[in-house]
Amino acid sequence: MRGHTLSELREGYSFMLPLIVFLGCFVLLPVVGTFVTSVYQDVTFLERKFILFQNYRRLIGDADFWRALRFTLLFVAVSVPLEMLLGLSFALLLNQSVPLRGLLRCCVLIPWAIPAAISGRTWELIYNYNYGLANFLLARFGLSDEPINWLGSSAGAFASVVLSDAWKTTPFIAIILLAGLSVIPSELYRQAKVDGANFLYRFYRITVPLLKPTIIVALLFRTIDALRIFDLIYVLTHGGPGGATTSLSLYGYRYFLVGDFGYGSSISVTLFVIALVLALIYVRLSRWSTELT
Repeated sequence: MRGHTLSELREGYSFMLPLIVFLGCFVLLPVVGTFVTSVYQDVTFLERKFILFQNYRRLIGDADFWRALRFTLLFVAVSVPLEMLLGLSFALLLNQSVPLRGLLRCCVLIPWAIPAAISGRTWELIYNYNYGLANFLLARFGLSDEPINWLGSSAGAFASVVLSDAWKTTPFIAIILLAGLSVIPSELYRQAKVDGANFLYRFYRITVPLLKPTIIVALLFRTIDALRIFDLIYVLTHGGPGGATTSLSLYGYRYFLVGDFGYGSSISVTLFVIALVLALIYVRLSRWSTELT
């Protein structure tokens, strides 16, 4: 037992028991239940029937599923790097000794604290064709003679969703990175300044290497969160125009809404597998970066 007595092990497991029960009831059981439902024909008012992988074969030939998958992956590929760049910029600024730094940190958290549904509704009003703030500012500064239908085209709706999501979730990235910056010894920067190192040299030689583990954690959390985006799109675009901004979560929700639980579960399982694969990649990158340092 490697130096641990039986009583110590029992005491340790007794402390862990509430967490194990919680995870088992509210995490493991729903996941297993979704996997089981995905191999059944589980439609309201029809007899439940075991069909093994037919729901997944149906996914392969579903053009709408592939469009939702393409949008979801593209959204992750664009929004996550953008939010990481903005979050790192804010974190570097908030880490400086400036007046009212505590107040500024609190203000940065405000967008993240706002519920996604309220945030989506707010941005919907901003993008409104007739009286939205975006078109008002464009007309006020003479940048456009005609109002722009921001949510009426595929490219405009995609850009609008990315911008809205970046506004809300960048503070989350900034706070995580700020926590990582705060544990970097200030003596390293002072010594680098004495040696004549400029800001860029200090950033690439000190900040980035020591911040790598925190960056990977932030990327992991944000990527998984971006993969399952639902509420912002549901409120802002409803998946439109013409399904151009339908995410996998929203696509699966529509099948649950009409009572096709088996097919909806197969979509959820697919999303879970994608998130799991990306999480494993991030974990591997984390180990690789640790080995390098």
